[in-house]
This record gives sequence, structure tokens and C-alpha cells, in this order.
Amino acid sequence: MKAIIVPVTPLQQNCTIAWCEETMKGCVIDPGGEVDKLLEVIEDRGVTVEKIFITHGHLDHASGAAELAERLGVPIEGPHENERELISTLGEQGTRYGIEGARPFEPTRWLKGGDTVSFGNETMDVKFCPGHTTGHIVFYNEKSKVAFVGDVLFQGSIGRTDFPGGNAATLINSITEELWPLGDDVNFVSGHGAMSTFGQERKTNPFVGDLVLGN
Repeated sequence: MKAIIVPVTPLQQNCTIAWCEETMKGCVIDPGGEVDKLLEVIEDRGVTVEKIFITHGHLDHASGAAELAERLGVPIEGPHENERELISTLGEQGTRYGIEGARPFEPTRWLKGGDTVSFGNETMDVKFCPGHTTGHIVFYNEKSKVAFVGDVLFQGSIGRTDFPGGNAATLINSITEELWPLGDDVNFVSGHGAMSTFGQERKTNPFVGDLVLGN
């Protein structure tokens, strides 16, 4: 699997375009906005996008999904159905934060932990990781040892829990019970900022490091 990270919106959210090297069929994970920019990158890489995947319903991750799905003629899969109410307010979120074009959508498929999603010859496992929001999910490609974690975990930090639906204890449990067992060698793409590995975060993260949690 190949992937390129494209920061979008004034919040610099890491939208990811990923594709199967054998077929050049791919997906877009968390198209938060700037759809024209994303389409240019897709065309430049020669990728045929089959699906759009969403980790959660905040506007910087989901506000461009409806437009991108329409322009590409592809389905949207995810997030978990707990995000339905949040997705229904994408228009209001866009107005509040000055992001044009944000509008709600109905996914072709809601996802839950234990599901799988696919594009080309690639498959990703779905992990249910609430805490930042009530229906946040993570996508994990075992073959490439890479996870797309949205706003669950960051290099040196974790997702905010002061938004409606956030819960710090739930978020920490999601990280330690759903992500750490995947292995220290897993690279992850966060919703914002630089990539890291689960092993590095277990050593150094001041919120969920092993020493902090007494592991």
C-alpha cells in the first residue's frame, strides 16, 4: 500500500490518499475540505478512488466527504453510527469555523469494531476507539503495519476530550486496549501533525506512555 498525506482546511487536518500498488485503486481517508486540491493530487498520482473512509464526524475530517463522493461517484464508509448526530451538524460546524462547503451526508455503510474495509487488493481492519467522540473509529492495514487513527492519538499527545461526547478515561482505554496490542512497530497517521509509532508513544507520550500509566 502507498499513501500520501494532504493537509487540508485552516486546521491542517491530515487527509490521506491511499492506494493499492498492484491495481492503483485507492481510497480517501478523512477528506475534511479543499476538494479541488485533493482531486488534483489524486489525478497526479494516477489513482482511481473507489471509496471514502471517515474516522469521525468533526468538520475538519468530514466536511468535504459529501462533495468528494459526488464528484468521484464513490461510496462513503464510516464512521460509527454514534456519529450520526455530529455529521448532521456539519453545515453548522462549517459556518462556525468559516469552512465553506461543509454539509452533512449519509454514509453508504456505517462501521463498527471488527468490520473490514477494502480498496483494490488492500484490506483494513476497523477498530472502535471512542473517547475523542462517541463513535470514533481507526483503520488498520496489517500488511503495511500502518494505522490511520484520526484524533485518537498524536505524536506526544492524545485527542481532546473537552468537546461534547469526549471522555478522557474512555479515550485512554481505547488507545491501550485497541491500539497498543497491534504492536510497537505499527506506524500511525494522526489527524494532525507528524507520524509516529505505537512503540515510540508507549515510551515517551506524557498521557499514555507505559511509565505514566504504570505499565
